[in-house]
Amino acid sequence: MAKKSATYVYCVVAAPRPPKLTPVPAGLPGAGPARLLDLGRGLYLVVADVPLARYGEAAIERGLGDLEWVSRAAVAHEAVVESLIDAPAVLPMKLLTIFNNDDRASEHMRADRPRLDTLVQRVANHHEWGIRVVLDRARAARAAAATTKAKAGVSGLAYLSWKKAERDASVDIADRARETMAALYDRLSAKSRAARRRSVSELPVRGGPLLLDAAFLVPRSRSKSFRALAAREARALLKRGYGVSLTGPWPPYTFVQE
Repeated sequence: MAKKSATYVYCVVAAPRPPKLTPVPAGLPGAGPARLLDLGRGLYLVVADVPLARYGEAAIERGLGDLEWVSRAAVAHEAVVESLIDAPAVLPMKLLTIFNNDDRASEHMRADRPRLDTLVQRVANHHEWGIRVVLDRARAARAAAATTKAKAGVSGLAYLSWKKAERDASVDIADRARETMAALYDRLSAKSRAARRRSVSELPVRGGPLLLDAAFLVPRSRSKSFRALAAREARALLKRGYGVSLTGPWPPYTFVQE
């Protein structure tokens, strides 16, 4: 009889006892309920049975050409991983990590045990936080011009300096933005165990051009102080035309990638 299902892997969980899977979201469309495979020495695979009719090689190849299909799968995958965020360590697997059966999945992970143990040491008792910064050019230009005007007013050169600020605004804003983002990244990194900047698109996003897209691996014990620092930075930068958004806590998606 032809094989009808395969083993889908959501994540690896490190915990002294088997993690509870209730409640855990339903997972990928058509998948069975999440269950555990014990890898020994405190590591567990969170897996589910998936029908090959929907997740076999040919079906996945077709699905990858459909953005809506990929989006549904990604949201469902992440929902399962994020439901386990309170475990001592969670190592998210890449979307559509599928093995022929449970034995193949376990064998692969046991062979990869040294790398998994290293990752667990890196991310245990940490959460990932994300920072994105966008620029409101008009607001930033007004703030820069106002600062220059105020300084020039003291020296009696208000009019000429103000007009020069207007002419040079685009150059000044770009230079200041680079410096500002570098300083912000450094201050937040100081509160983190690790930090990574992602490449930012030249295309505008909602609110203005994206200047910074970064992830920070923060000890859970420092989460409160990290959030407080991010909030203070956001308030200060808003006055200068920068919009700062903080997301998290998340499983350490960025920091389990080699």
